[in-house]
Amino acid sequence: MITPVILCGGSGTRLWPLSRKAYPKQFLPLTGSETLFQGTLRRLSGEGFDAPLVLTGEDFRFIATDQAQAIGLDDAKVVIEPSPRDTAAAVLTAALMHEDRPEQMLLVAPSDHVIGDPDSFRAAVRAGALAAAEGSLVTFGIAPTRPETGYGYLELAEPAALGRPVPLESFREKPDAATAAEFLAAGRYLWNAGIFLARAGDLIAAFERHAPELVAPVRSAISGGVEDLGFLRLETKQWGRAPSISFDYAVMEKAANVAAVPVDCGWNDLGSWDALIEPGQDVTTHGAVTAIDVTGSYLRSEEPGVHMVGLGLKDVVAVATRDAVLIADRSRLQEVKTAVALLKQAGAPQAEDYPRFHRPWGWYETLCLGTRFQVKRIMVKSGGILSLQSHMHRSEHWIVVAGTAEVTIGDQVQLVTENQSVYIPLGEKHRMANPGKVPMYLIEVQTGAYVGEDDIVRYEDIYHRA
Repeated sequence: MITPVILCGGSGTRLWPLSRKAYPKQFLPLTGSETLFQGTLRRLSGEGFDAPLVLTGEDFRFIATDQAQAIGLDDAKVVIEPSPRDTAAAVLTAALMHEDRPEQMLLVAPSDHVIGDPDSFRAAVRAGALAAAEGSLVTFGIAPTRPETGYGYLELAEPAALGRPVPLESFREKPDAATAAEFLAAGRYLWNAGIFLARAGDLIAAFERHAPELVAPVRSAISGGVEDLGFLRLETKQWGRAPSISFDYAVMEKAANVAAVPVDCGWNDLGSWDALIEPGQDVTTHGAVTAIDVTGSYLRSEEPGVHMVGLGLKDVVAVATRDAVLIADRSRLQEVKTAVALLKQAGAPQAEDYPRFHRPWGWYETLCLGTRFQVKRIMVKSGGILSLQSHMHRSEHWIVVAGTAEVTIGDQVQLVTENQSVYIPLGEKHRMANPGKVPMYLIEVQTGAYVGEDDIVRYEDIYHRA
């Protein structure tokens, strides 16, 4: 049995404005009805796979569990990384958590990739498991179809044969166009997919030999970790001592016992908007879009009320969300990350914040914001409970538009059903909960001298937030 280790962090800025630090691309349905994270869970489940281990951050723990439950795969063990430390610390964490089972196979995979042919991928995993069972550290490489300069490469010791482990000669950085063409012609180079398979004991031994500075802090972070609402929260101080470095740099590029499995599985890392353009199509569209005389372009509108019209465009990517629009030449898409950094420097909330703010109990979004007032739409999932809180500078009006709310105001608790409303005076302790079986939606109207999110005094919170 293989334990999937799913890496679920990252900021996803290259797919801005849809993917942002507050809600990165793995949690978005970019290529279908399910999110990239849900697609990863599906292809790493079933015959031959144990329950997955998911490593993610504080802000994403409930999003990950909610999305897993939504597709009926809710047996994952979720580990909370106190801060981003790149992939080496995460891989070592998974290995050390299986230290008492050194023969356990661990398959490390990003959560934000697309694999169009899961059966071919699983066949490659089975082939790689044979090499891993003999002590190899196995990586998976994608058979290149073009001289790509946006990926790192794996140089094989001999010509590639699909589905057969081959000794790895070296890792190669992203090449220039001429070098990429040479790689393609040579037949011994693969795109580095960042997917790894090895036994837990072999991984620990590799870290002890090649990156020993990681072992003590990560082991201490695990032993000092605490269970919190079903999550394992690693100890913050010790975790912070671990160097921030990728697994490739820390271990794989130094190890001698590395094998690569070539695979052709419809892999796509969605590294830019360009990756979503359908081959052979003049224009790829998503949402409310009208394209007139458009070629080589990608047009996407995320808001049903925002109809995008493209007229006479060539090699353009245009993406519209509620609060931001990207219009870029396809040749400049790698600079989107730089544009986001400039937005952040300018203090624009769109650089990192998402229009819809996800919380453990559901989500909210601002519909209208003005001087001394704010209007929000709030969704509370079944069983969701907001914290018991009060505000110093605003009062609130709640109007339930779907479902039933259990509302606490001071010492009184009441049920508020659809088309009913309540008023919460300034300074009064209050909370809302959804006791029903379906999501509850309400409109919140805030009025007062200050309606910022930091005007909150929290008294009780079932989600153990600070």
